[in-house]
Amino acid sequence: MDVLDLDQVTVERDGATLLDAVSWRVVEGERWVILGPNGAGKTTLLQIAGARMHPTRGTAHVLGERLGAVDVFELRPRIGLSSAALATTLPDQELVEDVVLTAAYAVSGRWREEYESQDSRRGTDLLSAFGVGHLAGRTFGTLSEGERKRVQLARSLMTDPELLLLDEPAAGLDLGGRETLVADLAEIAGDPRSPVLVLVTHHVEEIPPGFTHALLLRDGAVVGAGPIAEVLTDDLLTKTFDVPLAITRFGNRWGAQKRHTE
Repeated sequence: MDVLDLDQVTVERDGATLLDAVSWRVVEGERWVILGPNGAGKTTLLQIAGARMHPTRGTAHVLGERLGAVDVFELRPRIGLSSAALATTLPDQELVEDVVLTAAYAVSGRWREEYESQDSRRGTDLLSAFGVGHLAGRTFGTLSEGERKRVQLARSLMTDPELLLLDEPAAGLDLGGRETLVADLAEIAGDPRSPVLVLVTHHVEEIPPGFTHALLLRDGAVVGAGPIAEVLTDDLLTKTFDVPLAITRFGNRWGAQKRHTE
């Protein structure tokens, strides 16, 4: 099944073109990374993929449903999302266990919803899986940035989603926190039971092992898309970031640095 199928998707807001005729297809079993400079349209593309924004033109199918012809409130629980924008909607005074649990209703902030015991068990198991089970009784606002990121990852998996979208999950982390997160994501990517993964980042160093495909964006348009080894090339990365770049690979990790030209 096509998990994502975008055909000539254009997004315009206030006279600006955020996405320009983007076509992109993602199928079961793939793990994608989206790379591009600031303002390239990465987060906008993820908003389309997460059924949180509609195209101005073109068609977008998410999990087999066409945006504009489906109730997005029924579609969204099938999609896990972790992003800085979502994090700002999570109340600082909310207990960590409730930050994860409320994802079952796709809401931020517990109110009067009723949850089954199996929901509570799943939330507890997910927090433990990401090494933050001991923080369940803490409030979200007291956590470090690294702890908050791991709690958000647990939340994004609460509904056992078919599609998992991660918008710069390593942003703001120190080196140790980043490497721990990359290892967590590599474990998810390597599990065949995991949902399709789409990761947005600025840095090739943050691509976890096990990711299979890459999409490069610049000025809202696709520069390259396909198997990761075919897309992460000097020429395509240079075109994407408008800086002469040399790509290196160390085992199952990637690196990039400015290429000296004469």
